[in-house]
Amino acid sequence: MLASAAVIPRCLTIAGSDSGGGAGIQADLKAFAALGCHGMSAIVALTAQSTVEVRSVHEAPPEFIRDELEVIFGDIGVDAAKTGMLFSRGIIETVADFLAAHPVRLVVDPVMVAASGARLLREDAAEVLVGRLLPLATVVTPNLHEACALAGMPYSDDASREELAEKIHALGAAAVIVTGGHGNEAVDWLYDGAQHVPIPVERCESDATHGAGCTHSASLTALLARGDRLEDAAREAARIASEAVRAGLNEIGAGSGPVDVLNLAGVRSR
Repeated sequence: MLASAAVIPRCLTIAGSDSGGGAGIQADLKAFAALGCHGMSAIVALTAQSTVEVRSVHEAPPEFIRDELEVIFGDIGVDAAKTGMLFSRGIIETVADFLAAHPVRLVVDPVMVAASGARLLREDAAEVLVGRLLPLATVVTPNLHEACALAGMPYSDDASREELAEKIHALGAAAVIVTGGHGNEAVDWLYDGAQHVPIPVERCESDATHGAGCTHSASLTALLARGDRLEDAAREAARIASEAVRAGLNEIGAGSGPVDVLNLAGVRSR
């Protein structure tokens, strides 16, 4: 059930923690707040991460993940949720079991590889992600690399987003957005099984792109929680993600700096 106009929309991120603050639940909670939503988190893994590396990953025990989800759904309630880095087969199975029994508007961001190149989804987990989680998704939001992997196609900068979206939709997701941050075509491609909607996106000349995908999917989640139609939410999430990259914090860290969905530079200048 969606929150009424008198209630702050409630958004849940089910993902990993980024100790550097750029991606993961940290990015998601910033995006939720920027759109006027109450953000909650079920942390499935901790990462020792900076702008240049993911040094290590520590999984949360399945029983703790279930406890996180149970207390949030049981007390506060959830208007829309998203998944991010889920890392392992066991984590995905735990999350999918719970969400199958507690249906909610769900954005699945199939995080596979970090900006630093570190693998964030174990190779044996991709099959269960497709088989168990995609059928629960309101919309799945792969970037071009992830879309090719999910569709079983080799990566190409000019891969057909239309074809990829159709293949991923056939895996069980109600709708697909192949995001436009990579490849030759700057377009988010939305497909809901009935129509294709190309959404032009602006690419900004910035090295501060860490967390862009998380920010996009979290913004989409918040907009759905607020009651937006999927196409409207997709267009606005694309704009928000581009603006967050434009405002990105290049001075943070030695690698790809974090995007800035909160416009911290503007806050500092007040």
